[in-house]
Amino acid sequence: MRRLSRVAGPLAACVLLVPAGAHAQSRGVYPLGMTAAGSGVTPDPGFTYANQLLFYSRDESKADDGSTQPVSGQNAVIMDMNSFVWVSRQTLIGGAHYSAVATLPAAKNQLVSDIHGQLSGGGGIADSYYLPLVLGWNNERASIRAMAGFLAPTGRFAEGASDNVGSGYWTPTLSSGQTVPLTGNNAVTFSVFQLYEWHTTQQGTGTKPGDTINLDYSLIRTFAFAKGPTRLQVGLAGYEQRQTTAKTGPAVTAEQSRERYAINALGFVTNLVFPNHRFTAGVRFFEEFGNRAAYQGYSFQMSGAVSF
Repeated sequence: MRRLSRVAGPLAACVLLVPAGAHAQSRGVYPLGMTAAGSGVTPDPGFTYANQLLFYSRDESKADDGSTQPVSGQNAVIMDMNSFVWVSRQTLIGGAHYSAVATLPAAKNQLVSDIHGQLSGGGGIADSYYLPLVLGWNNERASIRAMAGFLAPTGRFAEGASDNVGSGYWTPTLSSGQTVPLTGNNAVTFSVFQLYEWHTTQQGTGTKPGDTINLDYSLIRTFAFAKGPTRLQVGLAGYEQRQTTAKTGPAVTAEQSRERYAINALGFVTNLVFPNHRFTAGVRFFEEFGNRAAYQGYSFQMSGAVSF
């Protein structure tokens, strides 16, 4: 289980928000899929630097009933996420290790219509995310993490601008991850991650986006090489997202307030673990399906982490 933490432990805390305009809200702000693997495992004590490059491409617009709308274009988001993780050596309640995380991102996004060309797009420093309270329990039967954090609207945002990078509002979050071995030698593990977003009022617009619940999950098989400690992990992964409350504001219509977006995806994850070098690298791919009140497409993600 501790070997799995070399890959997934540091990255499980790297939550960051996807820039989104509240008036055209069609998703939550958590980058779906990024915590699908090893979400319950706490990394070894000390410092870890983790980087994730996330690419989301969506070219189908789905109505609230799930039907495809007669519009064409593409929404794309690319994010470079830099996370700094510290885990204490001392233990607290029930043997839990305390840790804290700061994630500083850069992002670029664009919305293009086949008829009207580029409608919006921006790049630069995006909203930063902080987890000042992370408690993690690792044991033979299960590894569990409990996290409290918040989004700080540090990315550029202005009402009506077409080059926004940030969301323009604070977002407190609560999240948890669980990783359970399904075999005696830990070769097969199941992980699940849940995160709830409370969206506050967007500055300048008076709009309060609907709150969101997120779910990432994976089933992973670990293979040992004939020589050396290097491990290969391969498995299935997926994500879900649901809007839980109404979007409200002076410019939000009754029809928009009634909408509830829903996101679904399945894909795969593969990781390489190098315990002797305290380094991990991974790739994930997800294909979305059955979305509602949102764009639909795919996501490709690369990750790496090194511990000191």
